[in-house]
Amino acid sequence: MSCELFRFLIKRKDLFMYYFIVNKISGNGKGRKVWKKVEKLLKEKQINYQVRFTEHPKHAVKIARELSSEKCCAVVAVGGDGTIHDVANGLIDSNIPLGVIPAGSGNDFARAFDIPTDYKKALERILTGKQRKIDIGKIGKEYFITVTGIGFDGKVAEVNNASKYKNWFNFIRLGDLSYGLSFLHVLLKYRPVNIQLKVDGKNLVFFNVWLIAIANISNYGGGIRICPDACYNDGFFDICIVHNMTKWELLRTFPKAYKGKHVFYPGVTMIKGKQVEVISELPVIVQGDGEILTKTPVNVTIQRDALLII
Repeated sequence: MSCELFRFLIKRKDLFMYYFIVNKISGNGKGRKVWKKVEKLLKEKQINYQVRFTEHPKHAVKIARELSSEKCCAVVAVGGDGTIHDVANGLIDSNIPLGVIPAGSGNDFARAFDIPTDYKKALERILTGKQRKIDIGKIGKEYFITVTGIGFDGKVAEVNNASKYKNWFNFIRLGDLSYGLSFLHVLLKYRPVNIQLKVDGKNLVFFNVWLIAIANISNYGGGIRICPDACYNDGFFDICIVHNMTKWELLRTFPKAYKGKHVFYPGVTMIKGKQVEVISELPVIVQGDGEILTKTPVNVTIQRDALLII
């Protein structure tokens, strides 16, 4: 290596910098434990890095926005789907790739993009992997990467996020089961509503709707394959509407969704679209990537190639 090139690389070491945004409390403390192991590995590999820790809800969005103007190899989220959601919202259209080291309970983002749950393999992918652009969804000023759920599953997400048993399941490494328990909890009192949908300009009406899932990837809720054919780079949402079912029928159909077999049942309608407007007779909760975003009515649009991931 020439002296000139060496001096240039020293001056521009920011080009080889990795920024990590760590949610220490994700996965009931798993984020902190995983980061300690990752940091040790970074030092062993002599990788240039800086780390920022989240201190409150939506802090990761602010940190990622600040870093989006930096020159670096990647901004890496260490946490669960909520942390990834926030970091992605801060990196939109920045051309800085998002890396992920899973440390949450559901890890649906990692599952969809074949990111290893083992921190060593996840870090190796970040250091050597290829970059690619993916589609994302938008509701108002908020973006989501995986699935937005409207109605019943929005309420399930709200209950699950606030539950104490979610932390207990995370502690025994069975975090995926907390969603199922929240499902049963909400099922006791939830009442379906009538919904008006406008999908790419076409008006549709559904009665007694339990949920509408607008999916950029196939899975949510810790591995539920709600829209089995959803693809993050085809320019379309896959939309699942669950309607006209009794509680017993919903309970019987729910386990099938883990393998995507629910789509063959009466009362499950699957459609595709780029723009979805949802109006309900009563306001219902809307979640995206497991985070509570708003209530209906909402307008959901797809943004082509809006996020770079590694």
